Amino acid sequence: MTASKMIHHDEFIKKHLKTKAAIESYLNEALEDDDPRVFLLALKDVVIARGGFSKISKQTDLSRESMYKTLSTKGNPTFKSLNKLVDTVGFQISIKPKKSVRKPTRNRKKILA
Repeated sequence: MTASKMIHHDEFIKKHLKTKAAIESYLNEALEDDDPRVFLLALKDVVIARGGFSKISKQTDLSRESMYKTLSTKGNPTFKSLNKLVDTVGFQISIKPKKSVRKPTRNRKKILA
C-alpha cells in the first residue's frame, strides 16, 4: 500500500479554484445547500484562493477581522458586506427562477389579512 501525499486545505483550494468557471460552480453548489453557512465557508475558500484575507480586505472597506467573523460558521453578514465580498472576488449576486415552482395560493385575501 502506498501512502498518498496530503496537502493543506488552503493549497487544495488555491489549486482547484483557479478559474472563474471553477469558482462560479463552487459558489453555486454551496448556494444549493439548505445551510447558509456552507456558502459562507465556500466564499471564504474563494477569498483564500483569490489572494487571502489581507489582499481582499485592502480592496474592500472591510477589516480582516470583520471578514474572518463574517465568513465563519457563526457569521451573519449584512447584504452590503456579503455583496461587497462577492463583487471583490469578481462575481455578482443574482436571482433566477427555481427549478420547481410552487403553485400559487388560491385564497390570497386570507393570507394577506
